[in-house]
Amino acid sequence: GGDGGAPAPAGEADGFEDAPSIDVRLVGRAGLHARPSTWLVEVASRYRSEIRVRHGGRTANAKALASLLKLGVEAGETIRIVARGPDAEAALEALREAVEGGLGEQEEAEEARAAAPAWRPESNGRALAGVPASPGLAIGPLWRFQAARIVVDDRPEGEPAEEARRLEAALEAAREQLETLHDEVEARAGKSEAMIFRAHQALLADEDLRGEVRVAVAAGHGAAWAWQRAVDARVAEVATVADPRLAGRAADLRDVGQRVLRLLAGEERGAPRFPGHPVILVADDLTPSDTARLDPARVLGLCTAGGGPTSHTAIIARSLDLPAVVGAGPAALDVADDRPCILDGTAGRLYLEPSAADLASARRFQAELRGERDRAMETRFRPALLRDGHRVEVAANIARPGEAAEAVEAGAEGVGLMRTEFLFLGRDAAPTEDEQVAALTEMTRALAGLPLIVRTLDIGGDKAVPYLSMPAEDNPFLGVRGIRLCLRRPELFVPQLRAIYRASVTGPLLIMFPMVSTLEELREAKETAERVRLEVGVAPVPIGIMVEVPSAVVMAEELAREVDFFSVGTNDLTQYVLAIDRMHPALAAQVDGLHPAVLRMIDLTVRAADAAGKWVGVCGGIAGDPAGALALTGLGVRELSMSLPSIPPVKALLRGVTLAQARAFAKRALACATAGEVRALPMP
Repeated sequence: GGDGGAPAPAGEADGFEDAPSIDVRLVGRAGLHARPSTWLVEVASRYRSEIRVRHGGRTANAKALASLLKLGVEAGETIRIVARGPDAEAALEALREAVEGGLGEQEEAEEARAAAPAWRPESNGRALAGVPASPGLAIGPLWRFQAARIVVDDRPEGEPAEEARRLEAALEAAREQLETLHDEVEARAGKSEAMIFRAHQALLADEDLRGEVRVAVAAGHGAAWAWQRAVDARVAEVATVADPRLAGRAADLRDVGQRVLRLLAGEERGAPRFPGHPVILVADDLTPSDTARLDPARVLGLCTAGGGPTSHTAIIARSLDLPAVVGAGPAALDVADDRPCILDGTAGRLYLEPSAADLASARRFQAELRGERDRAMETRFRPALLRDGHRVEVAANIARPGEAAEAVEAGAEGVGLMRTEFLFLGRDAAPTEDEQVAALTEMTRALAGLPLIVRTLDIGGDKAVPYLSMPAEDNPFLGVRGIRLCLRRPELFVPQLRAIYRASVTGPLLIMFPMVSTLEELREAKETAERVRLEVGVAPVPIGIMVEVPSAVVMAEELAREVDFFSVGTNDLTQYVLAIDRMHPALAAQVDGLHPAVLRMIDLTVRAADAAGKWVGVCGGIAGDPAGALALTGLGVRELSMSLPSIPPVKALLRGVTLAQARAFAKRALACATAGEVRALPMP
């Protein structure tokens, strides 16, 4: 604060002799006059370090406007910025970016950018219009994907007991395959994208279906035939339903049915053949298993005759970063293999007769898109400073210790959500306190001073942990989960808190309680944590809560007084606000975190937190979505935590806008009536 006193001569011993510094040239038409200086002060003030600006033998305090104005720096001159303190390097990097960005003076020159740059063909060749499913442009030969369907005769290979054993082995192998697929897709694309394979496991576990097949096998029928007949009957029932989303469940049933049949009939039957060169795949529709098995090195893009933008094909194509068009109609299947085509996933079109000029312009466009992506990767370590110097922290959601180092490499400025469930799942007993300390310490070391927000155990009726012997619940999402489970199970909660406090001496660590719905739960959890902290004998750490229940939003003013921060879990908040189970096969597609009802909830949360001087983060799916990141920033969210692939592009997006633009976008989003309207808003 203050005006920094009279500018000191640069050579004077002021304690900054060995401090890190940068030399940077002022761009734009103005020197360090009032507006650019105000901008510089705003950026400098975000950091705890002491910062000085030196020019022409004089020194000014970078956080004091009057001091800066006395330097009299003109346009085009070079200044030296020196910083001393805990975040000196980050401060210098942010200030370099602010000065090179013109300190707000280039505002008029840079017109608003289009949301997604569009490619325009040069000629009017034949094109099929579908639904945009995954952005980007693919150029290459078409190839029709036909998953060979396995049909079996009723020929048992052995006695009923042997056939029954083969069936059980195939069902168990299919369950394990789905588990692997789930983990792979979750690691690549996130939790919600992977949930389809959980649904497939549930279909596989259907006791009615299994019972019917077992009865047929016991009566002397072949296991493969009995399984296929039972599945086909169910597919036929579901496929006739009028609701298209429910009818879509038939594809999932068919997928699970074929998976088990492949195992019973030998895996090589039913494997699709591929040409030796990369292709644009065209298919009637792809099952989740087909899409998840695609090799991105051999597939340039995807086009399906059926399906919609929320189909699994679309979701997995986005996770694989493949351009995709869905719902292009049956005409897509009449195209000859190996015909060179252009697939535009952004516009939702497949160009069947591109001219030489079209192909050349499409390649140029591809190169531009690649350049944009490369720039996002190159600048991923720079902070997400908006064009007016407002800073948003961009952090990572992680679920395993090894991901902490990957998060830093992706450009994360910390971990906004560390899911501790991995320590408890897939084992026969709870992890020991020492095991938990070791895992947390591995992460704090990898983060090397960046913050780690540790969410305490969040399991409930939907995540089965055999050794906890939790009773089955009719409605697990409204049952004993999150903090409710922790408070009822001190034998799990206390060792976890002890481990967190013991690890807190190795790096900046914050505690976050999940699923808090009442003030009483928060107070009880805090009392337990404080008792544990005193026993361990360490300094306090910041404590926050996940805001994912409507009651927490409504009581946010009271809760904000008793926590250090909020983190909004938009995936759960969306399902509770809209009263739709996000795993529901027929309704899950309607669970969109950009629904105005959810955005208004976040707006209320941020207002309550601001009034109490607390910050709000978001660690749900919409934080990594371009429109979501922009709207949340405009609502006043200070930290966005997301899956690793989203970090570089989201940071790049935010650096291209001003806070005023983000606020205007958020205001328009709040005024929308549907999630579709929000998604249709033009981005600045």
